Amino acid sequence: MTQHDRNLVTIPSSFFSPFFFSLVVGARKNERGLIQAGNEVFRRVSHYDWQELLGSPHKIVRHADMPRGVFQLFWDTIQQGQHIGAYVKNKSKDGLSYWVYAVVIPSEGGFLSVRIKPTSELFEKVKQAYSELLAAESLNDLSPEESRALLMTWVIEQGFDGYDHFATFALQEEMRTRNAGLGREHKEISTNLKDAFDDATSLASETSGLVSDFSAMRTIPHNLRVIASRIEPAGGPVTVLSQNYGSMSRNMSDWFEANVIGPDSNFSKLKELVNTSGFVQGMVRVLVECDQQFQNEDRASSGIEIEAEIEILSNLSQKQMELSNVGLQEVHHEASRITSACQTMQRHFLGLSSTRVLCKIESARLPESGETLSEIIDQLGTFQERIMKRLEKIVALCERIKTETS
Repeated sequence: MTQHDRNLVTIPSSFFSPFFFSLVVGARKNERGLIQAGNEVFRRVSHYDWQELLGSPHKIVRHADMPRGVFQLFWDTIQQGQHIGAYVKNKSKDGLSYWVYAVVIPSEGGFLSVRIKPTSELFEKVKQAYSELLAAESLNDLSPEESRALLMTWVIEQGFDGYDHFATFALQEEMRTRNAGLGREHKEISTNLKDAFDDATSLASETSGLVSDFSAMRTIPHNLRVIASRIEPAGGPVTVLSQNYGSMSRNMSDWFEANVIGPDSNFSKLKELVNTSGFVQGMVRVLVECDQQFQNEDRASSGIEIEAEIEILSNLSQKQMELSNVGLQEVHHEASRITSACQTMQRHFLGLSSTRVLCKIESARLPESGETLSEIIDQLGTFQERIMKRLEKIVALCERIKTETS
């Protein structure tokens, strides 16, 4: 144990129960990170007086055991005007340490931080990951940016799509275990929002399969043209059929470019929207609870204008609720757009069925080359059936997502 470790003693769990466990720690800072206000829970857990806290930089409670990469991620995100959630180890005035799951929201003139005590199984994994990250920073003299990159690698290795997905899952888990510890009924963040995210994940998987199947199918127009050049003069029926198929193939390629491929596609956006809505709704619940605590506090001696802080919290809660509702509306909109796009693609494939039937007829009257042509037709049928099933599943998933986010 280092000298630093001996000087910093972790606050026992009993210290927080029910005081910290049942309440929400809240503090407001300006754009430079100077503490402007906070609730009584924040002051009591930090063991400072208000005169010491107000106007001080937030690093007054920063613990030396926190990896620099975590704070790099924090500040990069906040400075972009975005919210974030993260596990943070803090230090009180008398050297005791305590962990929180912090949700940070940009607000006018700075940002607001609300925190709950973490108790989930995920939290135990995070503590170990932070310890390893801190050791790597020390051993390899990592920059904050390099440490952040290692943190992101760990997040991906845990099976998350990215840090936003991790933060949403963590917030949901901490609220679930918190409610269980308090003997309160747990209501899922948005009735079926986790199911909606799982369905959006399945939709992304189906999309990848769709891209793979369609890429493999792109060789068929070329093969048809080659056979046509061997078995008939220019302008023959197989040539015309291959040209028609080539035209439909190009239309389908355009559809893929517009709707499937790339990070800005409807498919990619839907999963991101569902995840963001899940985080915002969880954040609203913590904000509302913090607001209620603020209204019950009597702190005339703190020097904080309590009514002004209550108004800031209430306004921020209302704004986040509105953002959540807008996000869910956008989920419905994107799901409807995907459904419409898939129905367009299905119509393309119905036209492809006609082409396949005509090719089958031609192969029957061309005994010498009919066998080769028939093989291509069968291959086309296999691809068509597989893609049609994927399109049907995607439409069904979109309809489920719309129901789950209603």
